[in-house]
Amino acid sequence: SQEENPRGLTFSHDGTKMFVCGVSGDDINEYSLSTAFDVSTASFVDSFSVSSKETNPMSVQFNNDGTKMFVTGTTSDAVHEYTLTTGYDVSTASFESSLDISSQDLNPFGLAFNNDGTKMFVTGNSGNDINEYDLTTGFDVSTASFNCVLSVSSQEGNPSGIAFNNDGTKMFITGTSGDEVNEYALTSPF
Repeated sequence: SQEENPRGLTFSHDGTKMFVCGVSGDDINEYSLSTAFDVSTASFVDSFSVSSKETNPMSVQFNNDGTKMFVTGTTSDAVHEYTLTTGYDVSTASFESSLDISSQDLNPFGLAFNNDGTKMFVTGNSGNDINEYDLTTGFDVSTASFNCVLSVSSQEGNPSGIAFNNDGTKMFITGTSGDEVNEYALTSPF
């Protein structure tokens, strides 16, 4: 009822809020879960349009307390940062800044951060790679600079989703070519 082409999915840390972005509504849909991480208990709360910055949102992520929201997509080729006056409440979101990442990839899909927000990772569907950025201020994309790239083309020709384990020693990539989850070991966390 809210989104016919869902792409990105994330939860609040306690699992009582779920967020879905998609390319039909060009918005972030917020759901409340009466039982944490149990989608059968989800109910729609509100939505926040990101169409002024991105008309094909592919991923949504938050900082640790939900006062920052990040959206990436294939129209703007950027990571957009929003400030939320109430954590994990998209009705309180307002635009903060954007980071143009078109020099690294023209089809950014997945988005992830390390625990303190000083590292950001974007899956590039054009380059079939993972682009890593350093942020001098955690969860502030205006302080981001490109660090390095890892090609995943040998495992996945169209990477989309990205996730890490808690300590950053494992990375997981999904995509539409291999229809699988690829696991990578990192000798240095994140």
